Amino acid sequence: MPMSDVSTSNAPTTAATDRGGDGEFETSTPAFISPVAMENDPDALFAGDRGTLDADVRRVLVRILQRRFLLAESSPAEWKLLLEHQQMIESRLNDLFVRLVVDHARGVAYKEQVRSDEVDVPILLKDEAYSRAETLVLVYLRTVFQRETTAGTASARVDVEEVEQTVLTYFAETDGTRASQQRAVRTAIARLDREGIIEEESEGRYRIGPLIEIVLSAETLRELQAWLDEQITSSPASTLPDLPEKALLP
Repeated sequence: MPMSDVSTSNAPTTAATDRGGDGEFETSTPAFISPVAMENDPDALFAGDRGTLDADVRRVLVRILQRRFLLAESSPAEWKLLLEHQQMIESRLNDLFVRLVVDHARGVAYKEQVRSDEVDVPILLKDEAYSRAETLVLVYLRTVFQRETTAGTASARVDVEEVEQTVLTYFAETDGTRASQQRAVRTAIARLDREGIIEEESEGRYRIGPLIEIVLSAETLRELQAWLDEQITSSPASTLPDLPEKALLP
């Protein structure tokens, strides 16, 4: 809570004692200071508030903890506050063994769990792996994004039908009916839309955002593409195994 004037009307007074009778006084400091009532501290947001951040900055901190990503494009006000108070927000996160990553070029901020072999770090953030269908959709989106940006296209876009058409080729007959596979793909697309990796511009048509490069790096994309090509070459679709653990991105 920011510093404020403290009312001392009910606080213990400081005593002065002339011990030697020579006019030299010693003072004794009170052992405690009376708590400040909320109505006497306008900076407090709730009873017992000991926080030092303004309300808006606290909300940005909470958003960082709640969400997987904070995007400048979709949350400009929160992005501005984050940049203005980045050092303080980073400090709060570091206290929790969490690292803040701010990518100015892409306009995205996200958090990472600190892990160390030298320090006992309690794990606060739990990895939430993408499903097999979500990972396959990511691979296709990342491939399209890389192809279009390399060709100089300002932005990459896909239709849900073309995503389905490609991704469904990687499903095995044992993965359920065609209808259930399509639902899995649509569910995967919906999650990536919520996370801001893609954005629906019109019904069934999505723009792929630069966030895809963070979620799926070029190196990981090459590994996954090589693995998928190998499975297609060496295994019939009906026995296509699950994606390796490295493909299930946090």
